[in-house]
Amino acid sequence: MSEKILHLHRPLRGNEALPAALTAGERSAMINAAAIQVEELFHVLRVDYRNDHNTRDTPRRVAKMFVEEMLAGRFSPAPRITTFDNAEGFEGMIVTGPIEVRSTCAHHLMPIIGEVHIGILPSATGRIVGLSKYDRIVDHFSRRLQIQEELTQQIGLHLFKLTEPKGIAVRISATHMCKTHRGVQAPHESKMVTFTYLGDFSGDPTLRQEFSRECTPAAR
Repeated sequence: MSEKILHLHRPLRGNEALPAALTAGERSAMINAAAIQVEELFHVLRVDYRNDHNTRDTPRRVAKMFVEEMLAGRFSPAPRITTFDNAEGFEGMIVTGPIEVRSTCAHHLMPIIGEVHIGILPSATGRIVGLSKYDRIVDHFSRRLQIQEELTQQIGLHLFKLTEPKGIAVRISATHMCKTHRGVQAPHESKMVTFTYLGDFSGDPTLRQEFSRECTPAAR
């Protein structure tokens, strides 16, 4: 068995990417195998997926959704991000957002829906990212089984390594369906807010306050 196939079957964390992106054939095989397991789950739950016209094709639909959509960030390469020289040595704060986030809770497999704001303090010797690329990075790390705290960190660390800035700040405000649709059944207005501060943001409360002020409209 090849080293890559061994990696495919090694247990990994839900928000950890595979060592190598899946090929088309490996993706198809994963969908087929997952569909069989969903059929087994339906059998245990006494759902007649063979004869019920509503659920007849549901196991394969669910398997395909997990592989090609909900967990696609684990099975696909990170988005190719074009960066630019900071030719004019700009070092002022850049804030972008809100960026929509759609992820899946690792605890109950329920949706996480919210908004991300990202703050950047460029370095005169670092790199600048095209504005739309921040959305692609958020999407890439969101398409995994996540907890919000780790998603916030993954986005921040990736951007920090990519651009070598003086500082990165990431704020996520999101509603968790595992809280609104089960358990205490909290109202949809109930939010969880998380922050990650790297570089200059981590040691300067004035910078953090300035960043937070730019995020305030999304929190209202």
